[in-house]
Amino acid sequence: MTNNPWNHSRSSSLSDDIDFAIRGEDLQFVEIELDPGESAVAEAGAMVWKDASITMETVFGDGAGGEGSGFMGKLLGAGKRLVTGESLFTTVFTHQGQGKARVAFASPTPGTILPIKLDSVGGTLICQKDSFLAAARGVSIGIHFQQRMMTGLFGGEGFIMQKLTGDGWVFVQMGGTLIERELAPGEELHVDTGCVAAYTAGVDMDVTRAGSVKSMVFGGEGVFFARLRGPGKVWIQSLPFSRLAGRMLAAAGPMGGSNRGEGSVLGGLGDIVMGNN
Repeated sequence: MTNNPWNHSRSSSLSDDIDFAIRGEDLQFVEIELDPGESAVAEAGAMVWKDASITMETVFGDGAGGEGSGFMGKLLGAGKRLVTGESLFTTVFTHQGQGKARVAFASPTPGTILPIKLDSVGGTLICQKDSFLAAARGVSIGIHFQQRMMTGLFGGEGFIMQKLTGDGWVFVQMGGTLIERELAPGEELHVDTGCVAAYTAGVDMDVTRAGSVKSMVFGGEGVFFARLRGPGKVWIQSLPFSRLAGRMLAAAGPMGGSNRGEGSVLGGLGDIVMGNN
């Protein structure tokens, strides 16, 4: 951590110019600092704590449309969120007092929180479903369809991904450690399909076969890789939640999560001796 972890942003953007700091290493949370009248939008249930002067309001969709968007606009926004695996609702946190106030949001899974200023990546970020955590008011949460049949079936994220648009700060949650790669025009990167966390709109995503038939069957890396072609930025996560959940389920097995005598040559008798049963 630096001595001054706060990111101060002042511009003529349409979204609120919030300040923030990312806290922690592997189990991170983002602390957002609001001036009077500023708002942050977060996924339902993500809040850790807030100052008393910050009010909460649950809204349909992403809260980006404002009061003039009408019921149908809000319903459409909520429907887009539902399709991408998010809740119908988000919560808007607004500073109603004087001076500065803070609110904090945490990811529900172990990993990294990625802060992105959308106007620095062309105004659009395409990311995995369920990745949205929080954003400045004004950021829109939409859907991105995979046009290719094979990519939708075997690309790891299905046919529908999240599309975040606007010009303000957005915070997305990724699994494990995060790596950023800048791809030159025509440059390709092959990634495990579940490890593609996010990419900018200029990147083309496709799938490619994972080597020979022998490699596909016995290599343990799946049948296809995600093939990302530049230009643009790509973010890769080291531990997608689906992989973590799969390992946990495999470890639990038919015993329903018991330790099955791990660490003891006596098995079940060892559990009794060690007080595990």
